[in-house]
Amino acid sequence: MLLCAGLSHKQVPIAVRERLAVRKDELPARLARIRALQGVREVMLLSTCNRLEIFAEAETLGTADDLVRELGDLAAPYARISAGDEALLHLFRVAASLDSMVVGEAQIQGQLKEAAAAAQSQGTLGPQLSKALARAMSAAKRVRTETGIARGAVSVSSVAVQMARKLLGDLAGKTVLLLGAGEMAQLAARELKAEACEIVVANRSPEHAVQLALEVGGVPMSLADLPALLERVDVALCSTGAQEPVVTRELMQRALHARRFRPLFFIDLALPRNVETRVNELENVYVYDLDDLERVAKQNRGLREGEVQPAEAIVLEELQAHVASMRERKSVPVLAQLRAHGDAIARAEMERTLAELVLSDKQKKSVCAMAQAIVNKLLHGPTARLRAEGGGPLSEAAALLFALEEPRLHIAPDSFRSLA
Repeated sequence: MLLCAGLSHKQVPIAVRERLAVRKDELPARLARIRALQGVREVMLLSTCNRLEIFAEAETLGTADDLVRELGDLAAPYARISAGDEALLHLFRVAASLDSMVVGEAQIQGQLKEAAAAAQSQGTLGPQLSKALARAMSAAKRVRTETGIARGAVSVSSVAVQMARKLLGDLAGKTVLLLGAGEMAQLAARELKAEACEIVVANRSPEHAVQLALEVGGVPMSLADLPALLERVDVALCSTGAQEPVVTRELMQRALHARRFRPLFFIDLALPRNVETRVNELENVYVYDLDDLERVAKQNRGLREGEVQPAEAIVLEELQAHVASMRERKSVPVLAQLRAHGDAIARAEMERTLAELVLSDKQKKSVCAMAQAIVNKLLHGPTARLRAEGGGPLSEAAALLFALEEPRLHIAPDSFRSLA
């Protein structure tokens, strides 16, 4: 069965999320450790700014407790567990961005693909998870193309720009610092390009800063220039991958004198956070993190509320189709064994009957056809029920009643003709 153990921005504050987040370089070892747990057959781990979740194909529900422990010591009070169809529904909703902080954002699909690729490279992504993920991504594509859920501010970065606009009243003539040049910064930069503001891009890798600055007409800078930049910018959108704060209280304290009481706003999009929490204690310095953006994002959800219901309907439709398909696949071995069992009995009885009688070729064909017709009619009802129920109690009962535990040689219906 599919199990999901995880937590998200809905249950866990950022102070906890940043301590539980799994870095990319930690993924291989973490996946290997989870895969080694008793009863785990397949596993994928999704770690983003707003969620940490383990999706695993496991033999029993009891494995869920082990998965929670693998999330980290701080996770237990917050972790949510789902199993079977409920876990599948959660995966589908996550892929369709219906569980995102910004409903309708597209970044989660890229993050899911990266998580799947990491699991694939470690050999922990098997057929069950692969099929579920493929169907979930298909549902997500339908949601984006068949509903208007992607209209409006549809990324954490766009919400950050929206917040900056509200904080400053107007971005025209202001200087905006993008601290980092990754995907978050790129999305924010494209939003800012339409504003009449100066965009400064500071990044550890100079070439990435230059590339992004050229794209949006900004100014590339080095992180070494950060002390001077803090003296003059009006707002900073922070999204570096640093594991320790890039902006410390001491660094900001030194820049305050040159600012002459001009306010500075930090919007921290990173996990772990780029701005030390004590920076918010300084006068005329204001720090907003992902939890603060959550409140702004809630206001935007109302713009797309009418699109959520049709999106949920699409997700449910795709989920039901996936479940039906998987259950039918599970029933195939029992169906094949039941058919082979019936064919083998009919064949044995025909051979015995034909050996005792002297019949013309036409009469032999009639006997064969009659035997095949009896098998078909007897098995038609059970076959239809087993196919509809798909791999559940009826399949187990059929295997027990007809002693199908051991695989039988499949005898094709055409083999009856060879007796005639």
